[in-house]
Amino acid sequence: MTQPPPLPYEPCIRRIGFLGVLVTELVLDNCLCVNGEIEGLNDTFKKLEFLSMANVELSSLARLPSLNKLRKLELSDNIISGGLEVLAEKCPNLTYLNLSGNKIKDLSTVEALQNLKNLKSLDLFNCEITNLEDYRESIFELLQQITYLDGFDQEDNEAPDSEEEDDEEEEGLRGEKRKRDAEDDGEEEDD
Repeated sequence: MTQPPPLPYEPCIRRIGFLGVLVTELVLDNCLCVNGEIEGLNDTFKKLEFLSMANVELSSLARLPSLNKLRKLELSDNIISGGLEVLAEKCPNLTYLNLSGNKIKDLSTVEALQNLKNLKSLDLFNCEITNLEDYRESIFELLQQITYLDGFDQEDNEAPDSEEEDDEEEEGLRGEKRKRDAEDDGEEEDD
């Protein structure tokens, strides 16, 4: 049985409309973008922390809106070959970037990611750049802020599962809040 052709994602985003201000995660995988560019995604999505546009035939990030809270960006299996400098301007707080399966060929393209100071994990698996001699060493030298490349650190230790990491982070935040609340309670007793 053949699958129906993918739908453009822009009408889906339009339907979200003003509710975009509430969205923290948006997955548009396997939808088609228009002319290789991002359509419909705009500055309304101010709270967006996770965006996935895998396999949408994306070739340009030029129309990416400002997404200051975005931490994780999935752009795997597209046709992006450059223009990564826009990420530092539009998504300055990225910690995770997946560009696997794109058309990235050389180090000069990846050099633009040096300005993403919070970037900890980068995935370039299945990009032509991975065929370069000393690929891993070169990327770690070029992007000294990253800890993980293609899911592994410099010593070939696997990156922790991001869901486990998120759970630990949430538990840590809850612990900090409980501690602050206890301190606040203590201050009230002193009054």
